[in-house]
Amino acid sequence: MTRKWFLKMLCSMLSVGVLAATLAAQITVANRYDNQLQNSIAQKLTAKSQFADVKSSVEDGIVTLTGTVELYQRKLDAAKLARKISNVQGVRDLITVMGPNVSDAQLEQKLARKLTYVRAGYDNTFDYFALGVKDGVVTVEGQDRTGVGRDEALADIYNQPGVKDVIVNISVEPVSPMDDGLRLRAARAIYRDPVLSKYAVDPAQPIRIIVDNGHVTLYGSVDNAMDKTVAGIRANQLFGAFSVENKLEVEKDPS
Repeated sequence: MTRKWFLKMLCSMLSVGVLAATLAAQITVANRYDNQLQNSIAQKLTAKSQFADVKSSVEDGIVTLTGTVELYQRKLDAAKLARKISNVQGVRDLITVMGPNVSDAQLEQKLARKLTYVRAGYDNTFDYFALGVKDGVVTVEGQDRTGVGRDEALADIYNQPGVKDVIVNISVEPVSPMDDGLRLRAARAIYRDPVLSKYAVDPAQPIRIIVDNGHVTLYGSVDNAMDKTVAGIRANQLFGAFSVENKLEVEKDPS
């Protein structure tokens, strides 16, 4: 055994020892932070009665939330509360929404009614939302001009008793002066038509006008096939429209 080899082995052993000590120190620091986070989160949750049945655990700065709440919005609020705490690296929201048992048909009916009147009296003519409910899980899709209608619609869904989970697929239309002009021309052409003016009486305005980069799509419901045809004709006469898709549904047709 040469002196050179002995010194090399000694250096290697010292390096391993230093690395082990460093890792041990890091684990100790991480555990200390985890304990501090755990205490902070527990205090925040305990301070709010709506989180009485919510539990938390922390590992490597990642918070896991479990337990139950009455509303889906409270599940989101618990996760938001945890994210606001300093040094939290992430949140796993495994909270279960309990609340009342509501049939899918009843839940969809209640939510559809609420979403129909989102932004009523403002710009709801240019928003469109569609719902589906299965086992308490709500799927909502559609398009919104500014994002305000989307936020209002989601708030209605999140706070509805019986909602267990939510899948969101709502897009916000691009900002475009050209599209804004086309929206106004489409609204005038459709709602000023003698056949279609009756749809302006209800603040829910069942004919929804969606414009995306010059492409016009009509959503909603009308009384009969003739009204659907007239709306399509008026939309196709619009100056500046690249294409028109008539997706209006006929609720009742005397024929």
